Amino acid sequence: MIIKTELHCHNLFSNFHVGDKEAPYDCDISIRDQLERSFHLGLGAIFVTNHNTLDGYRQLLQYKKNHSKFQNIEVYPAEEITTDTGAHVLAYGIHDAIKPGMTLDEIIDQVKSQGGVSSAPHPFSLLDALRDDAKKCDMVEVFNSNNIDILSNAKATQFAMDNKMIQVSGSDSHVLSTLGRCVNLIDSENNLDSILYSMKHGKIEILQTGYALQNETLDHLKYKIHNSKDYLIDYISEHYPHAKWLLTFLLKIYDMNQNSHVWALFYKIALFLMKRISQKINFQNHDPGFMKDRNLTTMFKMAL
Repeated sequence: MIIKTELHCHNLFSNFHVGDKEAPYDCDISIRDQLERSFHLGLGAIFVTNHNTLDGYRQLLQYKKNHSKFQNIEVYPAEEITTDTGAHVLAYGIHDAIKPGMTLDEIIDQVKSQGGVSSAPHPFSLLDALRDDAKKCDMVEVFNSNNIDILSNAKATQFAMDNKMIQVSGSDSHVLSTLGRCVNLIDSENNLDSILYSMKHGKIEILQTGYALQNETLDHLKYKIHNSKDYLIDYISEHYPHAKWLLTFLLKIYDMNQNSHVWALFYKIALFLMKRISQKINFQNHDPGFMKDRNLTTMFKMAL
């Protein structure tokens, strides 16, 4: 049988697990809403890939158990794990959470020991990317909905073809409307062992892809910023002390009127600059290391 599958999505149990360098609030999708949308889209299976935790998977199973409407949607365990370098790797079908902060090789060894499958999510994004180390994984995400610079996905596709890797797509859903934006077809029985076997043997193909829209990206930022203000103020104080007054002022202005058209303009400018950086890193071989420092001045100079 052919199973319509969502391979990369988050829910509210991802909050407070993202990592020390990230705002603690990651996603506001509830268990009920996640299952309702999956049902509406006709998905046969979803892998919940919360950051550095298996929380959110068992809660979905329990909710599904108590609501017969969702019995035809299979929910499977997965985790998006942060490596020691800050990159992300997806682990499908594991039964014990894998702790973040280990090397990629150590994480992959643990995935294999649990009979799981590894995948490189957004492997050439500007942050959190495995880049060439993606070849160590079983699969590679050649299309990620949040790679709105487009070039990151183009580079991932080229990389996958060059290395003859199994290609998948991921919605990387953090707002409800993007769940199911990317769908994969798996030739398998709808049980975990069979699906993992099909993944390992390439019996999987991309059915559909689509980018997160401007309003969806801004809605996600609104949620993160509104709920993580204390963290953001501390982060600004530590990393941008000389610009603290300006950035704190902008944060307050933003929180007072998150729906202002000014922020849509900021989004368009940021996207333009991000595309220029992505071009230099992904196709002109500039060292991406400066992105880890998250120094706004350095990023701006690179974009010019």
